[in-house]
This record gives sequence, structure tokens and C-alpha cells, in this order.
Amino acid sequence: VNSTHNTQAPMCFTLLHPNLTHPQPQNTSILLNLDYTECDSTGSRWRVAIPLNPGECTGLPEPVQGLDCTFSCKAGEFLEMSAQECTRCAAGTYSLGSGLRFDEWDDIPPGFSSLAANPANAPNGQNVAKWVAQGLYLESNRDECTVSLIYTVHLKKPGSVSFDYQYVDNSIFFEFFIQNDQCQEMDQDSNKKWIKLTTHGEWGTHIVNLNSGTNILYWRTTRVTLGSKAVKPVVLKNIRIEGVAYTSECFPCKPGTFSRAPGSSSCEPCPRDTYSGRGASSCTPCNSKTHFASEGSATCKSRPPCSEKDYIQTYSTCDKDGKTQVIYKWVEPQICLEAAAGAVTLPPSGQREPCPPCNPGFYNNDTATCSPCPPGTYSDGVKACKPCPAGTEPVLGYEYKWWNVLPANMKTSCFNVANNNCDGLNGWEAAGNHVQSGAGRSDNDYLILTLTVPGFKLPVSVRGVSGSEYGRVTFEFETSCSSDCEFYFMADVNRRSTNVIESWDGIKTKQSYTHIITENSSVAFTWAFQRTSQASDVRQYVNDMVKIYSVTVTNAMDGVASACRACALQSQQAGSSCVPCPAGHYIDKETNHCQECPPNTVLSGHLIYGKEACQPCGPGSKSNKEHSVCFSDCSFTYTGRVRTLLYDFSALTSAGSIMNGPSFTAKGTKYYHLFNISLCGAEGHKAAVCRDNVTNLPNEDAGGGQQGSSVEAFLCQSTIIPSDGRGLRTALSSQSISLADTFQGATVEKSLNGITARPELFPSASKRIPDIHFFYRSSQVTTSCQRGRNAVVSLRCNPEKTAKGDISVPSECPAGTCDGCTFHFLWESSSACPRCSAVDYHAIEGACKAGVQDTVFVWTEPRLCTGGLTIPLKRTSPCEAIDFWLKVGAGLAVFCAILLISLTCYFWKKNKKLEFKYSKLVMSANKECELPVADSCAIMEGEGDENEEEEVVYANKSSLLAKLKAVATKVKEQKQLVKVFF
Repeated sequence: VNSTHNTQAPMCFTLLHPNLTHPQPQNTSILLNLDYTECDSTGSRWRVAIPLNPGECTGLPEPVQGLDCTFSCKAGEFLEMSAQECTRCAAGTYSLGSGLRFDEWDDIPPGFSSLAANPANAPNGQNVAKWVAQGLYLESNRDECTVSLIYTVHLKKPGSVSFDYQYVDNSIFFEFFIQNDQCQEMDQDSNKKWIKLTTHGEWGTHIVNLNSGTNILYWRTTRVTLGSKAVKPVVLKNIRIEGVAYTSECFPCKPGTFSRAPGSSSCEPCPRDTYSGRGASSCTPCNSKTHFASEGSATCKSRPPCSEKDYIQTYSTCDKDGKTQVIYKWVEPQICLEAAAGAVTLPPSGQREPCPPCNPGFYNNDTATCSPCPPGTYSDGVKACKPCPAGTEPVLGYEYKWWNVLPANMKTSCFNVANNNCDGLNGWEAAGNHVQSGAGRSDNDYLILTLTVPGFKLPVSVRGVSGSEYGRVTFEFETSCSSDCEFYFMADVNRRSTNVIESWDGIKTKQSYTHIITENSSVAFTWAFQRTSQASDVRQYVNDMVKIYSVTVTNAMDGVASACRACALQSQQAGSSCVPCPAGHYIDKETNHCQECPPNTVLSGHLIYGKEACQPCGPGSKSNKEHSVCFSDCSFTYTGRVRTLLYDFSALTSAGSIMNGPSFTAKGTKYYHLFNISLCGAEGHKAAVCRDNVTNLPNEDAGGGQQGSSVEAFLCQSTIIPSDGRGLRTALSSQSISLADTFQGATVEKSLNGITARPELFPSASKRIPDIHFFYRSSQVTTSCQRGRNAVVSLRCNPEKTAKGDISVPSECPAGTCDGCTFHFLWESSSACPRCSAVDYHAIEGACKAGVQDTVFVWTEPRLCTGGLTIPLKRTSPCEAIDFWLKVGAGLAVFCAILLISLTCYFWKKNKKLEFKYSKLVMSANKECELPVADSCAIMEGEGDENEEEEVVYANKSSLLAKLKAVATKVKEQKQLVKVFF
């Protein structure tokens, strides 16, 4: 049943698997099927006859007591219903006894169904996703639908289900779970439900136990594509179910396979250049002169004429004279015809030329074979091995840059998803100054190169150094492609799970890549190249290739030395041996003794020779006791032009988190980004942990413990797929990455060590209290971030927030980054305010009452400080009070003073007026009376009379003071008259 309904949740199916039966001939002409009834409560049943043609219900055999319900035959046998006995399968057929096997995928087998659910935000009408049969395997959908492959089986006894799979793309979530007939999910461990990733070119096998009764099996894929790379679908094959009651017939071998003997439990693939049809007991050879067949073929194919795509160029191995030459050879196995019309021939071999030198750390000793230098010696690959001088030790590792042959610890292989036909081919070929991808058999082959490192061994001098780096792998490569080629670099630590470290697609110019190893374990590094993901019988891209020029691994346990380095000596005596320096110590160049690094400095990696190896920590940071990491101790001091601010971030010691979004993929899948930030404290321990609960599941190690899948850093990111809208029962967390593994420092400046904060991305801050920027860096480079990722966390004082505060990302860049390499965060908290000091409050004095005066202290608003000094309590002090009558007297005195001032002003003004009038009279008299004659005098007297009248009138109206003033005026006038007469 194929279901393509547009639904948001999986549908429950119950398809009971029937007991396999076949017609049983009887003495009558009626064709019958012999089958069992359902088991009763006692576990017994009956064998009954069922006519194939309806209506033929007479002359049927009587029911017979059947075998026990739990009865089953062995593998290679089937239950013959007439006699109810187990019978061996004939040649050309096979049986699992009590099991089922699905290994042919030309179509979806009966009983399987495919159910798709669109993303919650996707448009309707697009629900066409399903699992697709590809002949030898079953392939999941490539779009962003959630698609379930469902099969229901009824087991009479406990059994199991197993299947082989390829799962290489962590943008797909692949889960397998089981439900009962009530659509209730059976209890399962997470490492049984979520399928582990596999290496490119590796098949994984998953086995789960089944209970008796109805089991509904779900294989479900959920794709979430956050980038633009093409998705790699999940591939299934060889589904096996054990625990069915019985098998009443044997299964014929599928085309391309055979079983030569009766009683077979499986079929074998036909050898190369042979073929077979369905149910074959042997394989038929092809005409090798004109036809060929790959392993497991159902037909023979004509051999094409040889072309340039059928041979490759390589180098011969060094001969005894130390010479090599370019040679051409046919791609193996050779399927083309050299004698056919239009066929090409192999080009002639090149001239003999000197072999490349040995790789550093090896020597040839005048032979054609390079051998590793003995322990304690070194060589550049040209000169003979020499012992390291006194006071030095060899620098162990691999440095492969000449490729006459592959090194002993490197293996190459070829893998094809559809079959294993290229297993015998070399996936990579040595080519002098580089190693290159081989031809393979088809363009969609995975060409694999693997380097195995058993472990890492630090130099003696640095074995006491605490740090997260145990070694590095660096390789230089380039790709040349005309199709959708892809180049992968992967690592498998302790054979737990192979993870893709980085991948490149299309043409890439010559470049180098470095990966840091942070765990001292055995590691298998794998390089895989695929020309195209599209399968085709015709070779089109055989000239597409990748070249690796050099591979360098430091501190490899079984490595060789190309140089020696100074080491710390136990004493100054001659022949003194190297000793490890304690953590945080460097080697003094003059004495070769261990010296502790100065305070607040860290050792730069494992290069500890000389005091310059101790690198100072950035501003606002300090080093731990081992001088292995710089961190913030949650305290900070900023000295401005006006005051010094002291900060205490102790409340922010635990990791902070922010989940931004939601965001949506191009197909409408909703996802979030979860960021965890470890700001300060913990002696530099990286408290931010991002876990992956889907694509990299834990494995039980040899000790029975759990190796969890998590990323520890100062700042990390996970992609969260919510459970709503995709039929998921829990949120998924995957694609965890480290955004910051080193702390650069904290400062109010906008830039530090090439990292720039962007405060304009956030709302403006207070001018009184500056933001404090914490700068971080991740040394792990990526394709898009050649210098690694950076992060800036800006702490802002906000009294309205809690002590833990809130974290936000820029509104312009909701993913936290605007360029994909530098991340910006704003952490607002009351704990980000400086410690309170005396300048943050002021005093207010009250009135003096009863000889007592109160002084209270209040915070200056807005209050932008926390902790520190507490505000002083109310202060009471004595004051002097004034007597009431003294107050009254003082009031009267003030009143009188004001009155006198007013009178003085009044009389001064009056006096000025009278002086003016008198001055006018005098001036008039001087003009009219030049000599003392009567007329003149008369006139003056007349004028005087007028004045008198005026004076009299004035006197009548004036007060006593005015009269006194008038008398004084008359006396003055008489004196003037006397002067005139004389």
C-alpha cells in the first residue's frame, strides 16, 4: 500500500503478514491451499484446506491437528504442509527457516508502504516524496519531507530485524522505531532508535530485537538542509526479519545469484564474467572475447572499443638503479577491446628518471626502498639518519610529500553504493610529487584513501603540559572537476563513528587544510572522492580527479623524525637525559632547564623553547595555574577620565543560552539555533556544552562506559528541529559546532586582535556606563572562514534585568552573524553594572527641629550600579534653634530699617526738586538786576513776593519739616540781597 496523503503526522498501519502457502495437489480435481487457523489460547491450531476457486466446497480433506504455533523449520528448509514436515530447499532456492529477507528492490515489495508528511510551513500539494527502489537497494527521498517506510509483521515468537544501510549526510535525521498494533511505540534505547552515521564507502548494519505479536516497523528520514549542497540520501538493503512462525515455500535466488546445493540459506553472487537468471543453481559464463559481466550480473554486456577513458597514467616503482618512469595501464578489470575498430592503444612509457627522494624521517641506504629512521635519529629524506644531538629529542610525526608508493600506514579502496564491483581496484594512485584519485569502475564510485594513526605521543619536554592539542594533520590538495564532484575529509576516533570534518565540491585551486586533534586516541583519517552522485553505465568524467600533494601529522605515536628539538635537561652534566617540564613551564635557552611562565601568560601550543613561548593573556583576562588557557575571573576594572569602575560578574559564571528563530529552510522546515555561552570563571573550564542527540550517537566503549557526543567550548551552537510539524516525538539537536575555544580578552574598546565589535547592530547604550566586550576566537578553519570563527559578547548594564540577564542577537542578523564567521551577542544584566561607590549616591539634609537635624542618602537616578558599597543609613545631628521674641525683635528691626530707608529716599528726591527751582530763580535774578536801582529792586522784590506767596502756600500745605526748610531758604535769600547792595 503506497500512501501519499498530505498529513502532518504518521498514520498507523496494521498489515498482518500472511503465512506463506502454496497450492497442494489432491486426488481430486480441486486445487487447494493448505493453511493453518489462528492459534487459540492454548497455542494449538488446525490445518485446513482452502479451495482456490470459490464455490468448490465439497470433497475437501478433513481438518487435521496442526503443529505447535511456535514451530519453525531450520534455515534452508521449508514446511511441507501435506505431511507437516520440514523439507530441504532445492538448488537454486533458499530459505531462512523462520525468517524473511528482502534483497531485491526493482519495486517496493508487497507489504511495504511509504508515508510522507510535509513540513508544517510547506505549501500543500507537494506531498510526492517516497522511498524509491533502485534495483539493488532502496533510496530515501531527497526533498524536505518526512518520509516513513513501513512494514508490519506478526511474529509467533520473539525475533529480530536487521538491515544494511548507508547514512553519510547529517542533514538527514534517520530513525528506526517499532510500534505495536495499538500504535504505541515500543521502548527502545536512543542508540537503537537513531541510526549512526557511516563512512563514505561503508555499509552499516543495524539490529533490533522484536517481541512476539504484531510489530510495525518504521524507517523514517527527516531532511533539514541549511546550506546549498546536494543531499546524500539514506540507502537500505538486505532487510532480514527473524521470528515468523514458518515458511511454507523456498524463495528462488534473484538474477545474478545462485545456490548450488539443496538446503541453502542464502544465494551467492555470480563471479565476474558470468551471469544467471532467477532461481539458478549455477552461473553461465559469458563469451569473454566479446562480452563481459560484473560480479552479480544478470546479463552479459558487449565489450566496447578501448578509448582514452579506459587507461590511466601512473609511475612505476623504483628499480634497483633508483629509476622510475611514467607508465600507462588499462583500468582493471579491462572490459574494452583493443582490437575493435576505432580502439586506441596504450601510449608508450616515459623516459626513466631518478626516483623521488625518501620522505623526511626515512632513508634508502642506497637501495630502492625507503626505510624509517631508527628511534632517536632523524633524516631529511636525502641524507642518512643521524642521532639527535645532546640536549635534543626527535620531533616525531609523518611528513609525506613524495609519492613513489603509498606509505605502509595508508590504504586505498574503491566502493560503489549499488554493488561492490570496484572493491579490487585501487582508489588512489601514487604519482611522484602527489597522490591522485584513481579511475574506479564507474563515475559514482567512492575513491577512498585512509591513514591510520594508532595514537599520539607528545615530546618528552611537554608531556606535563596541560592543553587540548595532541597533534595536527595538515594536507595540501587541489581538485579538477567538470561535474558535481565532491571531496570529503573524515575522521574516525577509536572506531566510534566516522564524522565528516570538511568537504569541498567543484573545482578547488591548490590549498592546504589543517585539523587539530584534541583527543589522544587512535584515529583513522579518510579522504573520499566521488566524481558524480548520478549512476551511469557510460564513463563521462574519468578525467575528473583530486590531487593530494602532502600530508603531515605531528606527534604521531609510531612516527619518524625529520628534525630534533631542544629539550629540558635533568642537570648540566654531560649526557643528561631529557625530562618533562611541569605544566606551565618553558625551557630556558641558556640553561635548558624548566622555568615557570610569568603570571597571566600561556604556553603557545607545544612550542615551549624560550621565554617567548609564554604568550601574554589579553586585557581583562588571566591564566590558570597550568598556563594553558586564558580566562576571565569574573572581575573587571575600567578607569575613565572621571572615575574608576569595578565590576563583578560572578552571577554570570554558569553558561548562558539563547535560542533564536524560528528560521525556515527553502522547503519550509522550521529550525532554531541554540547558542550556549561560557563567559567567565571556572578556572578557564569551557562550560558551554552543545550535544548532538541524533547523528552522532554514543557507543559503549571497552570499559562499558558511554562516549557522549558533545562539543565543549566557550561558545557553541546547535541546530534544533522542534517536534511540532514533522511527526517527531521529541526535538532534535544536531550539527553542534564550536564557535569559540580561546578567550582573547575583555575591554571597552571596539577591536581586539583583529576582531571587531559592532555596537551599531544593537540599541544604543548608556553614555555613563560603557559596554564591556568579551572577544573569542576558534582556531578551527572552515571553507568559508579561512581564519576561523570569531565571537563578541557585549555585556551591558541594565538594572531592569535580572542578575542572570537576557542574551540577544542583532535584529539585522537573526542567525547571530552577518558574514557567517563573526558572531555578535548582547548580554544585558543587572550583574553587568559596576560595583556601587560613593559617587553613586548623594545626601539630602532635613530641617532643624527641636535642635535636631536629619540627613538621608539616596541613589543617583538612574541607578547604574550593583553590589559594592551599601547606601549609608539616615544620619541625625544636633542644630541651634533661635528664641521666639528674638525673632520678633529681629523682624521689627528689619521693618524699621526698611521704613527709614524709604523716608530718606523720599526727602532726597524732594530736596533735589527744591534745589532745581531755586537755581532757576537765581539765574533769573542775575539776568534782570545788573545794578542796585529801584526798578531793578522792585522787580526783584516783586519776584520775591511771588516767592513768598509760593512759600506761604507751600508752608500751608507742608509739614513741620517743610516749614523749617522754608525758613532756611529765606535766610539764604537775604544774604544774597545784602551782597547785591554792597
